[in-house]
Amino acid sequence: MSKVVVVDYGMGNLRSVAKAIEHVAPEAEVRVSSAAAEIAAADRVVVPGQGAMPDCMRELAARGLRDAVIRAAAEKPFLGICVGLQMLFGHAEEGDVMGLEILPGRVPHFPLADMVAPDGSRLKVPHMGWNQVQQAEAHPIWDGIEDGARFYFVHSYYVEPESPDVIAGSTRYGIPFTSAIARANIFAVQFHPEKSAQAGLRLLANFMRWNP
Repeated sequence: MSKVVVVDYGMGNLRSVAKAIEHVAPEAEVRVSSAAAEIAAADRVVVPGQGAMPDCMRELAARGLRDAVIRAAAEKPFLGICVGLQMLFGHAEEGDVMGLEILPGRVPHFPLADMVAPDGSRLKVPHMGWNQVQQAEAHPIWDGIEDGARFYFVHSYYVEPESPDVIAGSTRYGIPFTSAIARANIFAVQFHPEKSAQAGLRLLANFMRWNP
């Protein structure tokens, strides 16, 4: 039986993520946990996140989970969601804090001057609602998901990887931005698959079957 841990560091939509994984992988053992030992023992790890980056990084450290998440990202199938994507990178403009620096890059705020729709109207920040994701290349996590499928977003910041090689998906909201990354055993997304209907459930099902 596959054991997946949804990391609980006090931030994020933990229960709905866990319930969505239970729905697509009823044979799996799904735990929401803040115990470093449980994270280490898991076959797969999911790190969701909502809220401000400084709060997320502070809580991760305060609960003694920083090293456990770094090890999980190095050793086993790892899925980051929203801030769980952003924390993989370096400097974040939100609160002027550093992420885990697992991947080179930064996390800027949407440039307000560029938040203009094709019809000339202003776009609101945060980016909230459904938007398309253009897949950069084939990946097992995209299996059965149509290129350009729509997912649900809620964010004001986005990741800017140094290397284009890690970009797995992109989205346009005023500007084009990276909405999914992939490297080795890591896959992470800016959107919320647990809130993204069938496409989101398929992504979670693919993650549970993925053997990088």
